[in-house]
Amino acid sequence: MAEALTVAVRRGQILESVHEVHAVAVRGGHVVEAAGDPARVASLRSSAKPLQALPLSRAYPGLADDLLAIAAASHFGTELHVDAVRRLLAATGGSEDELQLGNQDGRPAAAIYDNCSGKHAGMLAVCRANDWPIEGYRDPDHPLQRLLRDEVATAAELEPDELQTGKDGCGVVAFALPLERAARAYSRLEELDGGARLVAAMRTHPVLVGGEGATDTVLMQSVDGALAKGGAEGLLCARLADGTGLALKALDGNGRALRPALAAFAKRLGLELPTFVQVPLRTRLGEPAAALEKL
Repeated sequence: MAEALTVAVRRGQILESVHEVHAVAVRGGHVVEAAGDPARVASLRSSAKPLQALPLSRAYPGLADDLLAIAAASHFGTELHVDAVRRLLAATGGSEDELQLGNQDGRPAAAIYDNCSGKHAGMLAVCRANDWPIEGYRDPDHPLQRLLRDEVATAAELEPDELQTGKDGCGVVAFALPLERAARAYSRLEELDGGARLVAAMRTHPVLVGGEGATDTVLMQSVDGALAKGGAEGLLCARLADGTGLALKALDGNGRALRPALAAFAKRLGLELPTFVQVPLRTRLGEPAAALEKL
């Protein structure tokens, strides 16, 4: 097994912290590069959102690109993002009071400001397209959640019962699978039914997918043809223009390690990401204090 990537926090002469990151790249169904254990099981969390948005892409072929993009988003809750969610609901016959999300800490007390509101709006739309009940759409036994489990499994070329499941922070089903299978799913995303439209929408509207400065947003803005989606607990999945799928997981769940790890791993694939090589950490006065970089 190839050695995992390590990302260090250096504060002056002090080596303060070290994060271990596992990474894998898949192209054409084969692992082409790995650091750490490609078989390590990781929870997709929000990296599943593009896969969960595939039924929306198929069910509403006339839906605008920005509305598809917000359905795959972990957004910052700005007015730009919230407006897109409202327009997605309006375009598909939904309403804000149907969103079963609760209120997210640090945001206005309304479900539509939650970073998963676009995903939930898309889920409501798929229920309507299939004449499924809105009530209980988050429940594992609801036909929507069973469909989404099948979507993730199909993308990863697994059987549905090979996925590990739990409850995500927004209350819907979360999925876990080996990193190699996550990378495989992203490598296949554009070729899946509904995938081409979805990938094009996310690439066209990277700020809707996350927000200004988000790692997945910046990667899509920086690399022609790239698609990326982060997940909670230090996960990042991506697809490069040549069809290479990537999955990176910070073992301790700290997403701050992902940019230097991705820069180091991408370099092995011939891709330079100079702005990700070192991530500065600043004092509360804005002064340089420490930096994250590959050890």
